[in-house]
Amino acid sequence: MSIANIHTVGVLGAGTMGNGIAHAFAAAGFRVILRDVEHRFLEKALDTISKNLDREIEKGKLAESDKGSVLGRIVTTTHAPDLREADFVVEAVTENQELKHKILAETDGLMKPDAILASNTSTISITLLAASTRRAEKFIGMHFMNPVPVMQLVEVIRGLATSDATFDLTMALAQKLGKTPCAVNDAPGFVSNRVLMPMINEAIFCVHENVATPESVDTVMKLGMNHPMGPLALADLIGLDTCLAIMEVLYRDFADSKYRPCPLLRKMVAAGRLGRKSGRGFYTY
Repeated sequence: MSIANIHTVGVLGAGTMGNGIAHAFAAAGFRVILRDVEHRFLEKALDTISKNLDREIEKGKLAESDKGSVLGRIVTTTHAPDLREADFVVEAVTENQELKHKILAETDGLMKPDAILASNTSTISITLLAASTRRAEKFIGMHFMNPVPVMQLVEVIRGLATSDATFDLTMALAQKLGKTPCAVNDAPGFVSNRVLMPMINEAIFCVHENVATPESVDTVMKLGMNHPMGPLALADLIGLDTCLAIMEVLYRDFADSKYRPCPLLRKMVAAGRLGRKSGRGFYTY
């Protein structure tokens, strides 16, 4: 299969990452089938995409007349068999290994034999996820950054069995989206989260141990290290539950204490203080 054969893209999961991925593919001219388990999640996703398109119009990045065309390319469904039409599918469900295995196995059984299945997992082994399918050579990691319509990077991660053809096509597809793909080998956290999450975790330890307030920690990193956003504000944006899930995978797979999730992070997630999506994390929204 070549990139010229990719016309319809399936996206599994209409949450923060899923709706962003659907937005990116639709904006690049692809027909998108966005699937989730409930219509309310799909309605919320379309509302988010519409608002993000309005922001692009305000910034002069999109003509107002093009908004309807982008939205018109997105079809929503709760019916898994609709994914049979897809030439390329990106899984973007919650960062839960058991859930991903279940969804990927189900989707694999519905897809066309030559279609490619990708996971947007932020840390789970691509080789491990591929094992839940019967198309390991056509399985690959395609890790987008949040917010997807804005961020340029896509980590493209090869599993042990990923074919050269699958890898080359996925790299080309990312470029067609206007992204910069970066080739990464299969290892816990890949590059982005192996570097980023321990930094965020250490920032949380600074608050946990009363070294400084969240505001002070973020100010030091913004003004002292030239970061555009402090690590705690970034954690709130990502979602503290997602940060904890990633740290748990790093801690488990490396068996190294330097990846131990901060107790304060566990406590905040247990309390439902997940960041922006819940209205409260290290900051109030």
